[in-house]
Amino acid sequence: MCDYSLEHVASRPAKVGDELISTRFALSLTRGFASCGEPDVAVCLLPGTELVFEKEVVRENILGFLFNLKISARAARFRHINENVPRAHHDALEFADGTIVLLTRLREGQRATVLQLPADQRAERFVEQPGPTETREPQAVWFLPGVP
Repeated sequence: MCDYSLEHVASRPAKVGDELISTRFALSLTRGFASCGEPDVAVCLLPGTELVFEKEVVRENILGFLFNLKISARAARFRHINENVPRAHHDALEFADGTIVLLTRLREGQRATVLQLPADQRAERFVEQPGPTETREPQAVWFLPGVP
């Protein structure tokens, strides 16, 4: 859920309507999202969570200096990439134009709103726990000619 190496940072799951800000956490070398009202609490996104950014999104180039790159799309879906590489960052955003950006490359201070949680997460709230099921032994049925 939170893949930003945040063992020493408080965290909570994202909710629809959350106002998020891209940030670097105090006890971590990496970036993620925090709630605008709780800058020290990481907000964990599930793959499939949909966000919309307040403004055009800016990401840093791979070297982290010189120039930043702008992404014209503002809507994005959270996903994991490079899952077969254990010591790599996996948390990324896929934008509507197909651009994929690691969260660690987002410029700090950008605001986004959680539009929608993944369908599986929404469905979990409405699933009732199955009760005990009744089992019966099969019964034999005999048909005798001329007997109703």
